[in-house]
This record gives sequence, C-alpha cells and structure tokens, in this order.
Amino acid sequence: QLHLVESGGGWVQAVGSLRLSCVASGSIFGINGIAWYRQAPGKQRELVAGISRGGSTNYADSVKGRFTISRDNAKNTVYLSMNSLKPEDTAVYYCNADKVGVRYWGQGTQVTVSS
Repeated sequence: QLHLVESGGGWVQAVGSLRLSCVASGSIFGINGIAWYRQAPGKQRELVAGISRGGSTNYADSVKGRFTISRDNAKNTVYLSMNSLKPEDTAVYYCNADKVGVRYWGQGTQVTVSS
C-alpha cells in the first residue's frame, strides 16, 4: 500500500508564495510519477504539475512560470513551490502517484489566496 500525505497549505495574500509537500510512505517502489492536482469549489479536479520517475516535468498553462515541482528522493517527498499566487489558485491541492497503473491520492491541503 502507498500512502501520500500533503502539507503546507494555508492562507496567503495575492502575489504571495507557498510551498506544498507530499510525503510518500509504504510501498514506494515502482512509482512512475507524482503529480499535483487541484480542485476549486464547483469545478473539476485539474492537473497542476507532474514529475516523472526520470525527472521530467510538466505544468498546466495557468501555472507555468509561477509554480515549480521538485522532489527529494532521500525524503520520499515531492514539493510544489507556488509563487505569484492569484485568487484563482484557491483550491484543495492533492498529491497523486501513479504506480503500476494504479493511482493513489492524498487527503488534500487547502490553499486560499485572497485578493
């Protein structure tokens, strides 16, 4: 079993910054990639950023240049550094891992950006 725990969310004013963390534990062998998703009230969950096992990254157009996904393999942790935050970034942010075709989700962390 694979467990994902997010942290680092909170309240911030527009143009501020936050860094989210996703710690993986349990059966971490075989993870193909980890991604951050977000879901705002009344909207569908959307992909924010992802990092593959090989280290390649991808971003949603709405966050390119503002968000950076990175990882620390020694700590089994993936980070999402968010800068120049906008009110439209307000959402619950979820960590997702793809392992042998099975997707695992964390419980989510709330990010609220005030104008």
